[in-house]
Amino acid sequence: MVGMAIVALASALPNLAAHSRPSVGAQATSEKGAIARQNALLLGAAWYPEQWPESRWEEDLRLMEAAHITFARVGEFAWSRMEPSEGKFDFDWLERAINMAAQHHVAIVLGTPTAAPPAWLTQKYPETLRIDPDGRRAEHGNRQQFSFTNPRYLDFCRQVASEMAKRFGHNPNVIGWQIDNEYAEPSYDDYTKQLFQQWLKAKYGTLESLNDHWITAYWSQTYDNWSEIPLGDGPNNPGLRLEWMRFISHSWVEYQQNQIGAIRPLADKRQFITTNLMGFFEGFDQYVVSRGLDLASWDDYVGEGQVNPDMNGLTHDLNRGLKHKNFWVMETQPGAVNWAPTNNFLNRGEARAMAWQAVGHGADAVEYWQWRSALNGQEEYHGTLLGADGTPVPFYSEVKEIGNDFAKIGDDFRGTTPISQVALLYSYDSRWAIDFQRHTVKYDQLGLLRDYYGALRKLAQSVDVVNPYSDLDAYKLVVAPDLNVMPEDLARHLLDYVRQGGNLVLGPRSGMKDQYNALLTQRQPGFLVDALGGRVEQYYALLKDVPLSGEWGKGDATIWAEQLGATNPGTQVLLRYGASNGWIDGQPAVLTHTYGKGRITYIGAILDGSLMAKAANWMVRESGVTPAFGPVPDGIYVSRREGAGKTIFVVINFTREERHVNLPHAMRALLAGREETSLDLPAYGVEVFLEH
Repeated sequence: MVGMAIVALASALPNLAAHSRPSVGAQATSEKGAIARQNALLLGAAWYPEQWPESRWEEDLRLMEAAHITFARVGEFAWSRMEPSEGKFDFDWLERAINMAAQHHVAIVLGTPTAAPPAWLTQKYPETLRIDPDGRRAEHGNRQQFSFTNPRYLDFCRQVASEMAKRFGHNPNVIGWQIDNEYAEPSYDDYTKQLFQQWLKAKYGTLESLNDHWITAYWSQTYDNWSEIPLGDGPNNPGLRLEWMRFISHSWVEYQQNQIGAIRPLADKRQFITTNLMGFFEGFDQYVVSRGLDLASWDDYVGEGQVNPDMNGLTHDLNRGLKHKNFWVMETQPGAVNWAPTNNFLNRGEARAMAWQAVGHGADAVEYWQWRSALNGQEEYHGTLLGADGTPVPFYSEVKEIGNDFAKIGDDFRGTTPISQVALLYSYDSRWAIDFQRHTVKYDQLGLLRDYYGALRKLAQSVDVVNPYSDLDAYKLVVAPDLNVMPEDLARHLLDYVRQGGNLVLGPRSGMKDQYNALLTQRQPGFLVDALGGRVEQYYALLKDVPLSGEWGKGDATIWAEQLGATNPGTQVLLRYGASNGWIDGQPAVLTHTYGKGRITYIGAILDGSLMAKAANWMVRESGVTPAFGPVPDGIYVSRREGAGKTIFVVINFTREERHVNLPHAMRALLAGREETSLDLPAYGVEVFLEH
C-alpha cells in the first residue's frame, strides 16, 4: 500500500509538462488504479541521513510527516558514504533510509554525489582537481573542487551514477534524480584548454575564419595555430570571451549528460531528472543546460534583507521559461542563511508568502534547505527546521502551516500552469557581451530587467521570461530590455513576430553585436533599422540624469542615453531629451513605427521609475494586454494558473500592513473555504481563489 501511495505522489509531476507530453501521473494511474485525492503540490526538505545514526531517522521522518512534508532530497553530498573506497559501494544504508521514508509517506529525490568527491579520489588522482584562473589547484575539504572536463573524474561520476541507478532506478519511493548540485566553477587546466581549442576548431573550421570573425588584426592577436588560443578569462578579445562562456555551457552539458546517460537506461520512466540551478547565475547558459533535463529546478534564497517580490517573481519566471513548463524550487531559505553579509531572519509569515509566490509562478514543489544542520562543517549556522538537539525550531511551525495549505488545496492545482500575454526576452549572450564591456560601472542588466518586469507585471499580472529564439506567436507584447547580441537569424525571427501583428519593444544597447560579439556594420538596432524606421546615432554613458518629455509625460534618463534618429516619415517620436551635453538636447529618445500588422518600438534610455511605469502603461494599452485579475492595491501580488478546465488565482500581500482587496467577481476562497467578493489580507497574508 505504501508503494501505491508513492507512485501516486509522482502523479504530481504532470503539471510540469501539462502542455508538452502525456502525463506520468496518467500512466501511473492506469497501472496502479485511480488515486484521485493525491496532492499536486509537494513540500520537501533536504535530509542527510548519512550524518546521523540510524536510530535518529525514525524521529526525523515522523516530524516530516507531521508537517505534511511529502518528499526529501537525499544523497547529493554522500559520495564518501556510498563509495568508501575505490570500487567498493555501500547503498544498504541508503536503501534503508528510502524505505523508512516510504513508511512515513515521504518520497525521495536522489542526488548524485558528484559535487563533493571523496578524499581517496582526489588524493589518488589529483588531476581530477580543478585549476583556478591563477593556476592554483583546488584542495580537498570543500566542495566543487573537481575539474568538470577531466576524463578520469567523468568516469568516476558515471560509475557512481550507474551504480545508484542499478540499485534505485526501480525503487517505488524514488520519484526523481538531481544531477550533482549547483554547477558553478569551471577549470582552467591544460586539458580543458585543449578541449576548448578543439571545440573552436570544430566550430570555425579554419583559423582564417576565426581570425576574421574575431578581428584579431587588432593588437596583433592573429592566431597561426589552434594551440596558441588561450582560455577566455579576463580582459581578452570579446569574441574569445563569448566563445569561452559558450564552451563552459557546452562542457556542463557534457558533464550532465555523462550522468544522465548512466541513469536513464536503468531507471523507470516515471523518475524525472533535474539539477538545481541558481537563479540568474551567469556562469553558463541555463537554456542550453536545461535542454537535457525533464524539468527545471532552482534554489531560491533571499540572503540579507527581505524578499524583493519583483526580483523573486522574475527569477521564478526565468526558470519556468527554461523549458516552457512548470518547475521545482529545489532549495529555499528556512528563515536565514549563513553566507550573507548579515544573516538576518525572514519575518514571520514571509517564507509562507514566498512559497505561495513560487506556486503562483508555476512551481509544483518547494523544498527547504535544510532539515537539520550537521554538527560540524562549513554551514553550521545556516537556517534549519530542527535545532542541533533534533527538536523543531520556531520556523518549523511556519513550514507546517505551508504543509497544511498544500495538503488542503494542492490537488486543485493539478494540470495548471501560468499563462502570459507578455514575454521578456533574456539572452545569456547579450548579458555576457555587455558585462564584458559595460562602458559604465552603473549599468546593471538585472536591475534594468527587473524594472521592466516590475512595471509590466503590475499591469499584466503575468509575464514569461524566455529565450529570444522561443516561439513568440502567443504573446501580445514582447519586450527585450537590452538585446545586445542580435545576429541576422534572430532579427528575422523577431521581424516575423512583428509582421504577423506582434508588438516588439527594444531597450537600449539592442541590436549592436553579431553572434561573434563583433560590432554590426549597421547602426543599432542592426537588422531591425528599416522596420523601426530609425536608428541609434550615438550612445552616451551619463554622469548625471537627463530630462525627458513627450507623449509619456516627463521624467529622467539615468545611467545611459542614446541619441536616436528617425529615417522614415512614418516613425513617431514618443520622448525627447531636454538640456544635457549639447549632443542629445532635443533629440529623440524613443521611437515607434508600425511594421506589417504589428509595431516595433525602441527605447534608447534607461528610464526613471515614474517614466518606466508610464512606458509600461503605453505598451500594455498599445498591445491590448489585459490583467489576469483586475486592479489591486500596491504590495498585492496576483498570479494566475490555468488548465484542466479551471482558473486559479494566488493573491499575496507582500507588505507588513493589512491590505483590502476587491475581487472582480465572486470566487471561492480555497484556504478560507468560502465564497468571497473582497477580503482583508494581513501582512504576508495569502489566499487562493478558484474562478467559477
